Amino acid sequence: MLIDLLIAWLVSASSLLIVSKLPVGVEVDSPAKAYLSAAVLGVVAAIVNPILRALFFIPNLLTFGLLSGFVTFAISAIALGIAASLVQGFRLRAGIWSVLLGALALSVVSHLIYAFVGPAY
Repeated sequence: MLIDLLIAWLVSASSLLIVSKLPVGVEVDSPAKAYLSAAVLGVVAAIVNPILRALFFIPNLLTFGLLSGFVTFAISAIALGIAASLVQGFRLRAGIWSVLLGALALSVVSHLIYAFVGPAY
């Protein structure tokens, strides 16, 4: 359990460092800031996730689950924006476009890293 959390944290921090090198408007000053940002991002996502899931429960139910992908993406984008506002040295340059592109790039890069880590994670 603790190893899974540590791996998720390392994958998230590595993904943030990689995404910060892409031209999507996400900036991270140093690897230490990436590790801190990944931890804050995880805590913020853990707080935002149940709130947004509860808010979108009825619309998601009425659309037979068609909104579930949108809700997941919205959670990622909102958590990324909040984490960037909380951590000094983690910035989103182009406002909402950086949030949207950064959340998309972060999920793709994280997925690719998890594919290399192995099927257990």
